[in-house]
Amino acid sequence: MVKEIEGEFNVGDSSLYQKFWLPDESTPTIAKFVFIHGFSDHLGRYYGFFPTLAAAGIAVYGYDQRGWGKSVRKPAERGLTGPTTQVLADVAKFITDVALPAEPRTVPLFVMGHSMGGGEVLTLACTPEYEDNVVAHVRGWMLEAPLVALDDKEKPSALKVFAGRLAGRVLPHMHLANPIPPEQLSRDEAVQQSLKEDTLCHDTGTLEGLAGLLDRSGELSSGKLKLSSKVKSLWFGHGDKDVATSYPESKKFFERQTQIEDKTFKTYEGWLHQLHAEVGREEFYTDVRDWILQRCDGKEQGTTAATNNKTTKESESEDSKVDSKL
Repeated sequence: MVKEIEGEFNVGDSSLYQKFWLPDESTPTIAKFVFIHGFSDHLGRYYGFFPTLAAAGIAVYGYDQRGWGKSVRKPAERGLTGPTTQVLADVAKFITDVALPAEPRTVPLFVMGHSMGGGEVLTLACTPEYEDNVVAHVRGWMLEAPLVALDDKEKPSALKVFAGRLAGRVLPHMHLANPIPPEQLSRDEAVQQSLKEDTLCHDTGTLEGLAGLLDRSGELSSGKLKLSSKVKSLWFGHGDKDVATSYPESKKFFERQTQIEDKTFKTYEGWLHQLHAEVGREEFYTDVRDWILQRCDGKEQGTTAATNNKTTKESESEDSKVDSKL
């Protein structure tokens, strides 16, 4: 059994929805795992991923970011993320004030971000301000289809970006819909239908928030942002048929991190954007779980070679199907 605990994460004058998936009393906690979700996303959309980790002794901590999921109390708050400084401050505070102090304090902490959340996590790990109080305390950084760059089909034109920046200076909280067809996120038809019906997935950002998203991805893909020397281990998972975030740019960013010896890049052949909701997603769950567990034995993994594993096998088990809207 897995314990699920819901609550509020207070940051400044805001209160954000948080949820934990914890091992039960019969399973010792051997690691902690912080998860940062993506654009038009929320914690309720990750199916069996978090329970799978918790059942293996990995305590999971997450929150719905500003502007998303159950942290939105009224329509005007949709997509209201704030600037990048606010986004990073929220992630850092959740790590330092919620995850790190949670018992047991001595087990290693891992941080994962998906899509937009992946770009945020990478940006945090590149920011000197957070090097000592956050980055140094994280055993491993894990990225699921991170937004290092948008896929070429999703990139806005230079004119649109310029016009958006001008408008954003005057109306930073102006809403702008940016829908992505569910068929481009997962090949699972039940997941696609669930996405269409989920009112918490509102596809709405603000000019300020979208500008911050583009700025972060631009600085990551260009190499302007560099990972802290205190990053110990790195794991990337990306589907090579992803048409939301760029698989090639994700791989290029990973390959530039030559200073990190313990790193793994896994290509999920034929998979789309949401690895956690794809056909055969149990394989992704297992990959993440096993990578964490291998780093919980007290041994440093400094000699682990970079790998680019490829998956060609798809699980068609009944458990991989979605029976109801989450």
